[in-house]
Amino acid sequence: MNRLERRPARRLEQPPVLPMSAEEMARLGWEELDVLLVTGDAYVDHPSFGASLLGRWLVHHGYRVGIVAQPRWDTPDDVARMGRPRLFAGVTAGALDSMLAHYTAFRKKRSDDAYTPGGLAGKRPNRASIAYTGVVRRAFPGLPVVLGGIEASLRRISHYDFWTDALRRSILLDSKATAILYGMAENSIIALADALAAITNQEAQDEADDPAAQRRLLTRTLAQIPGVVLAGHADDIPSGLPVLKLPSHEDMLADPKLLVRATALLEQHAHQGTHAAVQPSGDRLLILTPPDTGLDQAGLDTLLGLPFSRAPHPSYAEKIPAADMILTSVTTHRGCAGGCSFCTLALHQGRRIRSRSEESILAEVKRIAKTPGFTGSLSDVGGPSANMWNARCTADPAKCARPSCLTPRPCPSFTADQSGFVELLREVARVPGVRHVRVASGWRMDLALADKRALGVMVREFVGGQAKVAPEHMAAHVLRLMRKPSFADFEEFLRIFAHESSRASKRQYVIPYLMSGFPGCTDDDMRALAGWLHERGLKPEQVQCFIPLPGTAAAAMFHAGTDMEGRPIPMAKSDAERLRQHALLVPVGRAPRRGGQPKTAPGPDAPRGQRPHRGGRDKRGSHGKPKRG
Repeated sequence: MNRLERRPARRLEQPPVLPMSAEEMARLGWEELDVLLVTGDAYVDHPSFGASLLGRWLVHHGYRVGIVAQPRWDTPDDVARMGRPRLFAGVTAGALDSMLAHYTAFRKKRSDDAYTPGGLAGKRPNRASIAYTGVVRRAFPGLPVVLGGIEASLRRISHYDFWTDALRRSILLDSKATAILYGMAENSIIALADALAAITNQEAQDEADDPAAQRRLLTRTLAQIPGVVLAGHADDIPSGLPVLKLPSHEDMLADPKLLVRATALLEQHAHQGTHAAVQPSGDRLLILTPPDTGLDQAGLDTLLGLPFSRAPHPSYAEKIPAADMILTSVTTHRGCAGGCSFCTLALHQGRRIRSRSEESILAEVKRIAKTPGFTGSLSDVGGPSANMWNARCTADPAKCARPSCLTPRPCPSFTADQSGFVELLREVARVPGVRHVRVASGWRMDLALADKRALGVMVREFVGGQAKVAPEHMAAHVLRLMRKPSFADFEEFLRIFAHESSRASKRQYVIPYLMSGFPGCTDDDMRALAGWLHERGLKPEQVQCFIPLPGTAAAAMFHAGTDMEGRPIPMAKSDAERLRQHALLVPVGRAPRRGGQPKTAPGPDAPRGQRPHRGGRDKRGSHGKPKRG
């Protein structure tokens, strides 16, 4: 697929923060915006927040960007306060799917929101991508509106919606947005801005004066940009590319098992990167251009080296819980090779690991160390799975059909140097002003066990009292459906962790993430896991009841009642069945979270892959704090 030619834009200095008002625009000398970003999160000028990340990136490429954070959705006044942008508006629900942000695993209303000042709930609407698009349309008729972030990315084709127990069509059609930029959108959003800037030039005016011709021009332009979903016709499909044909929305409504096939094809489309994909939906044709290849190391170094203030916008009077969580965290890489069937990260960030250079990471640590008030402790140095920094794959992605590089057994083409990660952590610890370096992200156990010497160093030197790992379950058939390593790996990890902690004379603990109610799991499976824990005197604190997240393989299995090969599997489908399984692992006297209970971040029933997350754009997005590896 040919990329659009990069058009040089004006050079802009990075502002202290991106403007949120006309007054701030005036102080920067900006008479208008080129791009308006609307987000369901508060604006925190930190690379973990998607709107901030893409906003800074657009400014770096010469575009004037403003942010409207958590606007009212019953009036266009908030969205309109900085005027009509010249090129387009970008809309994101925020770091989480807005339905996940609002409801627990048992569909009870959450009482707080970690991405809102004061942790208050109710500052974003349900299905925020749809609601915000409507508000932007009211404020600026005819303006292109582009969706991005985890909510839009994972709902880009027909998907199962747990909160209504129904199959929904693409969020692009429900929102009536112009397009979706799916995945990590840095390259795509610059290509889009360049293309729309070109369309507004005089050379395009003759055709653009006709509204129908203008729409055709826009559609043809979007179809040349990687990482885009648009609604068009067969003649809009990029030429010269193989095309994956997904089951139509109507066929999937008639046969739930077709969602399994569609999800497998979507994973193939996302990971191989060579195909366009299409899905008929009513009288429309959804067209997915091939995924963008993502930033290379130099690009990622540049992006994460931009002058983020690492603080909430100064207009906020109350603290933002998620901002406090990631204040002194450092992202080392993007992507996850695990491909867990319940997680959104491999579909959103990619299965291939994109790592920053050691020089870039150390430069960020030095900036943090010089920040007023820094106490000397880095809360986390890692990524979606901490120990995948500098992981590499030598296989040709176009020929690889694996949804996971690590299960059912590690691919021989995939390598992850554990000793290199340990040496990176030691270099970080040598930075003047740094006293403590912690790895709070989830560890991928099978990778850690491949280098027991490096694992020993990690346990002795870089555990802040607790290490987070994600066995999820012990039943082999459930782990297979989850795409997780064997339970024997967890038992071996526990043994080594205890031995190395004793060597270091440290009282340290493993925090295992466990899951109830997963497709294929029975009550007897949960009793067996509970018995194993009881025999060892373990009382798990991180037990989440499975939530079928849109776009994931696990959600497709839940909806269809089959595994990914179409074989029927047991299913705890009703809330009563799911609650019964969950209660088998919840300590006596502790009820599952059902709303109305305080917490400082999305709690144990918020599924992995959609918690506060570093580096995402949503990374979130989206972009997730820390992923279950």
